[in-house]
Amino acid sequence: MLVVSEMQTTAAPTSARGFTYLFGPVFSRRLGRSLGVDLLPYKTCSLDCIYCECGPTTDLTAERSNRVSTEDVIAELDSYLVTKPPLDFVTFAGSGEPTLHAGLGRIIAHLKQTHPQYKVAVLTNGTLFSSEESRRDVLGADLLVPSLDGATPESFQAINRPAPGITVEKVIDGLAALRRDYQGTYVLEVFIVPGINDTDAEVLALRKAAERIQPDAIQLNRLDRPGILPTIKAASDELLASIRTRLEPLTVFVVPKRQPGEVRRVDDSQIEDAILGRLTDRSFDTTTLSFLLGLHEGLVAKHVNQMLDDGRLARVTSAGPQGHGQPKRIFVRRAS
Repeated sequence: MLVVSEMQTTAAPTSARGFTYLFGPVFSRRLGRSLGVDLLPYKTCSLDCIYCECGPTTDLTAERSNRVSTEDVIAELDSYLVTKPPLDFVTFAGSGEPTLHAGLGRIIAHLKQTHPQYKVAVLTNGTLFSSEESRRDVLGADLLVPSLDGATPESFQAINRPAPGITVEKVIDGLAALRRDYQGTYVLEVFIVPGINDTDAEVLALRKAAERIQPDAIQLNRLDRPGILPTIKAASDELLASIRTRLEPLTVFVVPKRQPGEVRRVDDSQIEDAILGRLTDRSFDTTTLSFLLGLHEGLVAKHVNQMLDDGRLARVTSAGPQGHGQPKRIFVRRAS
């Protein structure tokens, strides 16, 4: 029987302490061991979200530039990765918006060429993809998790407080354009703020936007630590379940509340039943399945391979252009 920790992040054995742009590794249920890369000075962002746990944005901008040296970031990555530490992902995240760094595409390309054994993830607020250059820079990533908290001008302004020139229309157009070009795993994150983006009209606007964007899945998130505004409340399980229902038939999952120290026991049959349950109506790749199930991708992949071998699952190869160093995604479905 497997014991899965409910803690979202814990330090991994090989620490990046002493590096300027690297942090962690951290362990998450979905990404496994992930080395963080922070490309920007603290709180440089294109949004000033009212729920941000890092505090108010101090440099609110939509201008891309090399705010830190691309060469220095690459040198740190090479220095850390040369020993081949046990990692599942290298993740661009941190205290600002990673796509604001003009060298992001070059850094991702270097990782895929020099350290191809590691998957690359980009956690982004999704505001800059109206630019073809910004879209091109992330095409080499294995996993993209952009955000869309409000799909109307009113909710977008109230929750995200964007830099001048950024509109929700441009954001949605950019996210849809990115999906047309990007062949990796694409999970759209929506942060629910009760009283702002939970009304029927707002959820309908989110659903229409997501139908245009066509992500592999939608991740509903909620407040976990105090945000910028003390009046913000965490969305309840009941509210998130209601929003999930209203977003159907889109594929939606809810990020569970963080329970430090709690463990849940999952045996092999439960994991395999959960995989089959998710594959009732459509096919998924193992990265998307790991998000949907809240389990480490390596564990999901092990069971998927066993189920392919015994004939319960069938393999489906993704269609569409590859290019830009994107790996070919292998999807699985229930065997007929």
